[in-house]
Amino acid sequence: MTKNDAPAACETAILAGGCFWCLEAVFKEVNGVESVTSGYIGGRVEAPTYRQVCDGGTGHAEAVQIVFDPAVVSYRDLLEIFFVIHDPTSLNRQGNDIGTQYRSAIFAVSDEQLHTALDLIEHMGEARVYPSAIVTKVERADTFWPAEPYHHDYYANNSDQPYCQYIVAPKISKFREKFASRRRRGG
Repeated sequence: MTKNDAPAACETAILAGGCFWCLEAVFKEVNGVESVTSGYIGGRVEAPTYRQVCDGGTGHAEAVQIVFDPAVVSYRDLLEIFFVIHDPTSLNRQGNDIGTQYRSAIFAVSDEQLHTALDLIEHMGEARVYPSAIVTKVERADTFWPAEPYHHDYYANNSDQPYCQYIVAPKISKFREKFASRRRRGG
């Protein structure tokens, strides 16, 4: 179990937007991100397993915990990337991944993060960034449970698998195209 394990100068963000393998692979490429951990949040069961979460009965979302240096990349910058690499208008679903465990959610670890997320969503709604309403939920973070070790660096270790090629890789490409200036040097 982890609670804001960020070094003193760093902050933590927790985001859910479908399969955590996709989010982890993208955010590992963001300049200023110190670490990304796949895991589970927002449910009713202590120390859930992947199988329990996939079955949909725990209430958890697949999510990533991002430790970042706000002097290099802001929380709002991370949210802007988040909103581009997943569909925030799809309720409890990302592509073929269906269920509340794949919901779009922002788990704020501070009042400032809560207000930043709500303000950004309001701004995007007013600007009609998407043709449909944004369904991303913003809530206060509770306990984040790291996923089993085989989920960590999943894309890096399994990039030849079909799911990684057809689902994860296009999200990485989209990030690289739209946020080239935010990409980690040498990444």
